[in-house]
Amino acid sequence: MSEFSDLVKSTVDIVSVVKEYVPRLRKQGSRWTAPCPFHNERTASFGVNEVLRIYKCFGCGKGGDVISFVMEMESLTWWEAVKALAERNGIPLPKRSPQADEDAKRRAGLYDLHEIALKFYCEQLASPAGADARAYLNKRGVKPAIAEEFGLGVSDRGGQTLFRKFQQSGFPPDVIEKSGLAVRRQDGSGFFDRFRGRLMFPIHGETGKIIGFAGRALSDEDQPKYLNSPETELYSKKNVLYNLHRARKPISKLDHGILVEGYMDVIGLWSGGVQEAVASCGTALGPEQVRILKRFSGNMVINFDPDPAGMNATERTLQMLIEEGMHVRVLELADGLDPDEFVLHRGADAYREAMKSAPRYFHWLADRARGRFDMKSAEGRVAAFRFLLPAIQKLHDKLERAATAEDLASYLGVEKGMVLDQLKKSATARTDTRTAPSRIAIPPTEKLLLRCLLDSEQARLGVLPRLNAVTFAEPLMLEGIFKAMAAAGEPFEYAQLESRLADRERTLLTDVIFVDNAGNESISNLGDDALAQALSCLDALEDRNIERRIRELKVRIAAADQAGGMKEALELSKELDELGKSRRRKRL
Repeated sequence: MSEFSDLVKSTVDIVSVVKEYVPRLRKQGSRWTAPCPFHNERTASFGVNEVLRIYKCFGCGKGGDVISFVMEMESLTWWEAVKALAERNGIPLPKRSPQADEDAKRRAGLYDLHEIALKFYCEQLASPAGADARAYLNKRGVKPAIAEEFGLGVSDRGGQTLFRKFQQSGFPPDVIEKSGLAVRRQDGSGFFDRFRGRLMFPIHGETGKIIGFAGRALSDEDQPKYLNSPETELYSKKNVLYNLHRARKPISKLDHGILVEGYMDVIGLWSGGVQEAVASCGTALGPEQVRILKRFSGNMVINFDPDPAGMNATERTLQMLIEEGMHVRVLELADGLDPDEFVLHRGADAYREAMKSAPRYFHWLADRARGRFDMKSAEGRVAAFRFLLPAIQKLHDKLERAATAEDLASYLGVEKGMVLDQLKKSATARTDTRTAPSRIAIPPTEKLLLRCLLDSEQARLGVLPRLNAVTFAEPLMLEGIFKAMAAAGEPFEYAQLESRLADRERTLLTDVIFVDNAGNESISNLGDDALAQALSCLDALEDRNIERRIRELKVRIAAADQAGGMKEALELSKELDELGKSRRRKRL
């Protein structure tokens, strides 16, 4: 399988793959950069090198090739990531797939169980048993075509039908239980279906595979109103957003997303043509989900329900979004309508017009403060401003922060001087607390030589044998990397080189690849000149080696003369003479 994975890595464009998950990836100099998709940061410390087909984040330290990137982003096993990349890029899979990979086999079974459940739920919706659900969807304005597109269905009320269907398909009870679609009875006597008599919403991962379900009660007697799949090997609620697999391209294209509270809100907006909406899956939005959204756009509109619970959720959510450095607006629809109701009765154009006039988050918060505090009293106005101060401090730009503070001070009737004083006292100069890792200064000649060797097979074949034959008077800083590269042989693979290095050399290698330095050639721009430049670097290093040895010999000869060691001085002088001749020959 290593040969097939090498084929995938050499065929697939890592930049294109990363862009699918991180649309904000931009080319800067010789590399592609973006805020890291793996951790919270405000600076672009994540980089991709398209020549070596690797990625690296200087903040959290994660790095690797295109396979490990997909594994990280989608929580896949190695084989699942290889298979997914091959299928997306039209690479024929080997005839004998590694079914010995038990993790991949088990996860494939879990995916199959969800597909079986989806088919069953959809069939139930179309049957007489789905009459109540069809009536509910019709009342909410969901047409059959939209219900089919979103895979809506109905779970059987009996409590055993789906479990028996799984068993008939050959799945053992313990695997069915791990899917979260069946629950073991407390007395251990058997299993029953988790979802019974509910309107079913499939939940997808980013690639579109079904990883869980949400079930809405169809009668007031059934509680809770919404029941979701439990956490499983496939489904981690904190890392999932409903409809993201459909909405991520519209979000990236329009450069904004819409956060709504419910599945029906998403479906209603989509059916009206507003396709950039997502929702959390039965839980409050968390920081992991915010970072996922930020990969596609730094702009977000919050459009939660207009009831008190929705407003409180809006307040919590916008704090997380602005903490992540996102630009946030809050949309409150006329007449207290939910998003899907608004689009159903007034249309998508009216919804988009309402979005255009949605206030930025601090004005929305200011209105909340005015309703919460007594603005007629000085104490109330000060309390209102203190309520707003944390959100103002989260603005990253100092000028924007100061302008916003003054604007809100005027809006609230608070003294501007007090505002500025409070900002200073509260450490307004918000900076990224992540300290950049210290860099080791690498000699320019060694750095350029390494870039040539990384870029060119000709350079490696022409220079590494000569380089390894030289005994340097003073060890090269990158000597360990050069030796590991020679030992790795051809065809050159970055992973093989990295695996041979100690931590220090691995850090130096990463610095050379991902950190641009003014005046140095980019690894991606060396081209046919790589061999010539590598030979030039080698000559310069050999000259430097000779000069160092000559200086060392002169010092030792002088010391031998003073000590009366004529024989030692004579031998050292012969070596000095030979080095002088060698230097003159190189300069001819």
